[in-house]
Amino acid sequence: MALSSVTNVIRTKLDVRTFSPKEVSWEDKLAILDAARMAGSGMNSQHWRFILIDKKEDLQKLADISLTGRWVSGSNFAVVVLTDSRYAWHLLDAGRAITNMMLEAWSRGIVSCICTGYNEEALRSWLKIPQPYAIAGFIGFGYPVKRIIGKKNRLPLEQVAFHGKFGEPIKRQRS
Repeated sequence: MALSSVTNVIRTKLDVRTFSPKEVSWEDKLAILDAARMAGSGMNSQHWRFILIDKKEDLQKLADISLTGRWVSGSNFAVVVLTDSRYAWHLLDAGRAITNMMLEAWSRGIVSCICTGYNEEALRSWLKIPQPYAIAGFIGFGYPVKRIIGKKNRLPLEQVAFHGKFGEPIKRQRS
């Protein structure tokens, strides 16, 4: 059975933290942001907001504010993802938007990685993020330094999925 292009993107997409200096086009940046906008949201609230960071000095500042994402300074651009914390499901919706962006990027040959470790007060102050928006994290994007072969190391489906109740293994063939 042939894999669909969506299945192929999902099965091969990897997180990458090193980037080439090659510029990502404005059109690709907009397409990636538009993929986030197209994500589902609880009650169709569309409460997420996105801040595009693409100046080298701003990417360096984002890296300096980061606790775990210093690598973002080498990216071509980053997107800070905000959600309205008044919605109980706001972080789930952030994940949906982030996934859409990362998969859209991968389908265009653009790699990415998410960062959720940063000085929140410094980031909020620098980007003038108002309450009640929560900072869900940021994603760095760019072209890979070298060709990436998307081979994942994942547990077998039978170890992570159950049928009917927890602990009942799912089988590849229905009986």
